[in-house]
Amino acid sequence: MRGHGTSHGAATIVSALATGKGAAFGIDLTTTADVILEEGSGIDVIIEGITEESPSLAMECARTVLNKYASGKEYHVSIVTRSDIPASRGLKSSSAAANAIIEAMLNALDVEYNDMDAVRLGAKAAIRAGVSITGAFDDACASKFGGIFLTDNTTNTVISRDIMSDLSIFIHVPEYQIRKSTLPKERMVAIGDMIDIAFQLAKKGDYLRALTLNGLCYSTALSLDTEIVIKAYQAGAIAAGLTGSGPATIMLVEHTQADDFQRQMKEYSLMKTSVNNGRSKI
Repeated sequence: MRGHGTSHGAATIVSALATGKGAAFGIDLTTTADVILEEGSGIDVIIEGITEESPSLAMECARTVLNKYASGKEYHVSIVTRSDIPASRGLKSSSAAANAIIEAMLNALDVEYNDMDAVRLGAKAAIRAGVSITGAFDDACASKFGGIFLTDNTTNTVISRDIMSDLSIFIHVPEYQIRKSTLPKERMVAIGDMIDIAFQLAKKGDYLRALTLNGLCYSTALSLDTEIVIKAYQAGAIAAGLTGSGPATIMLVEHTQADDFQRQMKEYSLMKTSVNNGRSKI
């Protein structure tokens, strides 16, 4: 039995790490997963192009689906993932991988399922695999469905959904990674009041200011340089800030200003992508 799944990257508007409530929006980077289920036992995982990544998330996703939808049955699972999302940079590579693998597993089993329930399965698997602190339900929803999601990650519930403005997205992706296990949790909790202000801005639809405020707060808590944010604003960005726990910085620019922005930011190596608003309905 074979199954295929696809999901996309996302970027942070408000990170849930400090308060448990978060907001994210979809971006046009892609992860795919292909699954083969055969007689036998065990799980084999190939993460194409990234030999150093742990297979723990993929294995946990497979076990989660089998436990729920194929209890009492035994399969040998082969998983292959492919992605253009840089890993452990704050661009929701784990959420995209979980969504794609869960979808591929469910399709291979040929079972009926609710998309939102599938996202919740992936969020729970991410916590068990140790690649997420909160389950990143906001990231997982934005990755799966596109558009903007505001969520309560402590209960895996959606607070609101919206469409992101059509903008050019530039991303600075440093070579180093930040692993969730190394994050200074006490420092992030300490900025909770400021992050709540950012979340209230997002609830009012002021996503751009929320994104920038959130990024500046978390960058300070994580001792990350914010010089690129200031330079991005000077070059014409309408929002810029750390995404996730970093170290990537996301910069939003009007399409008409994109070429000029890129020229002014030529000292940085930037990825360019676009907003993914995905489906209009869940």
